[in-house]
Amino acid sequence: MRVIEITSFGAPEVLQMGTRPDPVWAAGEVLIRVRASGINRPDVLQRTGNYPVPPGASDIPGLEVAGEIVNGDAAAMSAADLKIGDRVCALVAGGGYAELCVAPVGQCLPVPEGLSDTEAASLPETFFTVWSNVFERARLQKGETLLVQGGSSGIGVTAIQIAKAMGATVLATAGTDEKCAACVALGADHAINYKTNDFVEQVKTLTKGQGVDVILDMVGGSYVAREVECLAEDGRLVIIAVQGGVKAEFNAGMVLRRRLTITGSTLRPRSLEFKTAIAAALKEKVWPLISSEAIKPVIHSTFAAADASRAHTLMESNRHIGKIVLTW
Repeated sequence: MRVIEITSFGAPEVLQMGTRPDPVWAAGEVLIRVRASGINRPDVLQRTGNYPVPPGASDIPGLEVAGEIVNGDAAAMSAADLKIGDRVCALVAGGGYAELCVAPVGQCLPVPEGLSDTEAASLPETFFTVWSNVFERARLQKGETLLVQGGSSGIGVTAIQIAKAMGATVLATAGTDEKCAACVALGADHAINYKTNDFVEQVKTLTKGQGVDVILDMVGGSYVAREVECLAEDGRLVIIAVQGGVKAEFNAGMVLRRRLTITGSTLRPRSLEFKTAIAAALKEKVWPLISSEAIKPVIHSTFAAADASRAHTLMESNRHIGKIVLTW
C-alpha cells in the first residue's frame, strides 16, 4: 500500500510517499480502505519530533480516516452492527496517512447520511476530543456559557457547533476579523479578535461580569492566568494543548474563592474502552445532529495524499478555518 512517511523529523518536506506491507487486522479490529485522511495538529508535532508515538501504534502519521471496511473480525463487526462494505470513519492511534488502515471496531462510526468521505474524515479526532473534554470532563450543561479559544480551528468549529446545538451560549476567540465572522456564522454568540481586543475584558463585558462556565483552551502558558480571571464561580478550565507553553503562573487564591477547576487531557494514549465509550456517546447524541445538518463538517482545503507536505504547510500557517483533509 502507499503511505505518507516521516522520513526524518523536520519541516513539511520530510513527508514523503512510500510503500509499506498491507496492515493485518487482529481480533476486535477492521481493515479500512482509506478514501480520505484528516490532518490534525498532533500530526505536525509528530513530524517535528515533539509527539512520541504511543507504544504499539503505527509510526505512520494520521489519527482519523474515512473509507469502507474491506475485512475484519466478523464477530466484532456483527456486535457493532457493521459489515464488510460499510462506509465508516474511525479514530486511530496512528497509520491514517495510508491507503489501508486498521481500526478498532469500537472506534468506528458510520458515515453520517449525506456526507462525503472527505467530510467524514474530518470528524473523528475533533469530535472525540470535544465531546470527552467539554461535555464529559468539563460537564458543560444547557444554559451555561462556553469560551472556545481558537474558534476557527478544527477543534474550535466543532466545539462551537456542538455546544450551540446542546443549548449553550458560546463565545469564541480568533486572530482575524474574517475568522471571527466565521465563528459567528457557525453559531457563536460572540467572537473576539484576540489580536485587537483583550479577551478577558471582552468576556467580562459580554457576561456582565459573571464570567463563563467552561473554557476550552489549546494554548496553555500565559493564557491560564487570564482564563482563571474569565471563569464564573464553579467554572471549569480544560486544557487540551499547550501551544503557548507548558508552564503557567496564576492566582491560586481566585481558584479557591471561586471554586474553580483546572483540568486537561490528551486523547491519543487513552484506552480502547475509553474511546469506545466516547464513540457510543457520539453516535447516540451527536451523529443525529450531523444527519439533520444541525452540525456540519467545516472543510477548509483538501489535498491529494502526495501533497501532504503542502497540507502541513497550510496547517502551520494558521490561515485555515476548519479542517484540512488528504484524499487517496
